[in-house]
Amino acid sequence: MITTPLPFQPLQLKWSDFTTYFLVLVFAAGNLILPQLCHLIPSGGLIFLPIYFFTLIAAYKFGIKVGLATALLSPLANSLLFGMPPMAFLPVILIKSCLLAIAAASIAEYSKKISIFQIVLVVLVYQLMGSSIEWMITQNISSAVTDLTTGIPGMLIQVFLGWYLLKKLADYEC
Repeated sequence: MITTPLPFQPLQLKWSDFTTYFLVLVFAAGNLILPQLCHLIPSGGLIFLPIYFFTLIAAYKFGIKVGLATALLSPLANSLLFGMPPMAFLPVILIKSCLLAIAAASIAEYSKKISIFQIVLVVLVYQLMGSSIEWMITQNISSAVTDLTTGIPGMLIQVFLGWYLLKKLADYEC
């Protein structure tokens, strides 16, 4: 059932584990491929917020180390390889990515449950905090709330597809 929280055991991997680096590369690759697909649609990046999707999965299931490494590597690699996000927007994207990783890992660790509510909470925390920080940095409220308006389909994908994938990963142990 969608509304019933399921027991969930987030993993806390160590930097000494090969698995940590492998997972970071897998999730960062997902965060490279998905944005390229979304950018085939006009304004697809702004609508679907693809750079964040695999960071959410990485941090919620595999902890803060995998989440933060994915959050940092994904936007940097995308910017260097494909020019998206442009360098001018990279600091804000990095901040939002890191906020997402921290929120996801913290909520997963604290609740030890997976439900739509937990994922909605993750998305709200990183989006509201990220938009507030973006507003402080840019002094442009219109730019700061773009994710909160144009990115609604992307946030819904993060919530529902993210919940579904995390539910499927609930039994996975390294």
